Amino acid sequence: MAVSIAVTSCSKSFTDLTPQGSTTVENFWKTESDAITAANGLYEHFSDDDMFGRGLFWYLNASDDMVTGRTDAGSAAVRDFTATGNESRVNGMYRKFYQIIQRANNIIDNVPAMEIGDEIKNRVLGEGYFMRGYAYFYLAQYYGDQRAGVPIVTEANMAENSFQRPAHVQENYVQIEADLLRAAELLPLVTTYGAEDLGRAHKDAAYAYLAKTNLRWAQYDPTKWAQVVQYCDMVANSGSGRQLLNTGDPQEDFASVFYVENNYSSEYIFSVVSNKIRGCILPAVLFENTGYGLYNGWGYFHPTLELYNSFEEGDYRKKATILEFGDTFTLFGQERQYFSSNSWTGFQFNKYMQPFRLPQATHLNPNGDYPTSDLNVPLVRYADILLMKAEALIMQGQNGDAEINRVRNRAGLPAVQGASMEVLKRERRSEFAAEYTDRHSDLVRWGDAQAAYSKPATGRQHTVRNDPNSPYTIGEIWPARNFNPSIHHVWPIPPQDISNSGISQNQGW
Repeated sequence: MAVSIAVTSCSKSFTDLTPQGSTTVENFWKTESDAITAANGLYEHFSDDDMFGRGLFWYLNASDDMVTGRTDAGSAAVRDFTATGNESRVNGMYRKFYQIIQRANNIIDNVPAMEIGDEIKNRVLGEGYFMRGYAYFYLAQYYGDQRAGVPIVTEANMAENSFQRPAHVQENYVQIEADLLRAAELLPLVTTYGAEDLGRAHKDAAYAYLAKTNLRWAQYDPTKWAQVVQYCDMVANSGSGRQLLNTGDPQEDFASVFYVENNYSSEYIFSVVSNKIRGCILPAVLFENTGYGLYNGWGYFHPTLELYNSFEEGDYRKKATILEFGDTFTLFGQERQYFSSNSWTGFQFNKYMQPFRLPQATHLNPNGDYPTSDLNVPLVRYADILLMKAEALIMQGQNGDAEINRVRNRAGLPAVQGASMEVLKRERRSEFAAEYTDRHSDLVRWGDAQAAYSKPATGRQHTVRNDPNSPYTIGEIWPARNFNPSIHHVWPIPPQDISNSGISQNQGW
């Protein structure tokens, strides 16, 4: 990997991620086109099913918000915290994040000496630093803790043959912060991008991941709460016009955040860029299995009754997030009532279903066996910036009401006063259900996972599953789980990567 890079097309847009071949360092790194092509390769994982298509969702699926929805030994082992890391559901993500890092390292190592224009040079370098910090953020979140971080590979040491785990994940956070600060210096605001470059890393995205990094860091170093506030303010004040989508119509506003036409709205800071032919399968993964015979849904990840009941009365996010039996919805231009012969809980996530409202050719892949859409999937939204800042203020003994109430107002809820961490936690759950903001990781860092998972997951069991008006009983869908906070706060590194690298496994796995 040190002597070659993946090459992707740049003829139309960097979001055209169809692989075109490979080349070597001897005849590469010459032109602006070479630099742009290298940068495009940083985003190739957006169309990887085993990354943000659904790969990382197996880790989110450990939360109390959803259950697997299929009899599947590998995903059950992950959810039950009995996984080895060798399960096909999760055994590729660790090395794929390092592939992103290697591509970023090649950019950082080679682009500075290229004789190309400063605008492209700075942007591509900024993308390299951003995507390296971004990849390490997810690696550190899922695999690093106070006992060991994840190996740090940069342009300075990438030619070495072995890498050790840092003594503490805080060493990773130092590296991530340095990369993202450098990215923020080099990258432009998203408002300078033309349509063909929307979706690339930009200044606000760097500041947002700096806030997310310090949010994780604060569990080891409480002084980092102040940094969370600082970086959230840098997003808000960057000049890019960040704001919630809020027209004053709470019945529609939250739902519209997840419409294709809002892929690059003022609210989306960074997202998985998708298209109909080679994109993200997550919306179809959540759609009814076999799609009522109309289109290929996969029927995974069903909302729990616990999530359904957690919403406040009058919270318009509830209907925008969850379909229940009898709900009226539009499928391929036809109005119908929701039912499911597939859902274990009697519910389906509704958040990403807009592509299924219109005729199939509008937003969906004509190949139903690869059910991608042109709906981007958010990784960081402006609502997350507001709620991260509110949490950081509360944790410092200050008042986070203003930020929380902006989110609540959009949901049609009354303002709160003197909001506590319990209020903040509920807001994050209601706002980010089924998003990569990651309820499971939140519960872990708050110290709430053990108590939450000691209770079974429940759902509605309808007597006639193809009748939207069928009565139901409430039953246990997934038994209580044994979450050990001294072990299960991180995930096992895949055994193949342990064997290849010679590093130690996370203790207890």
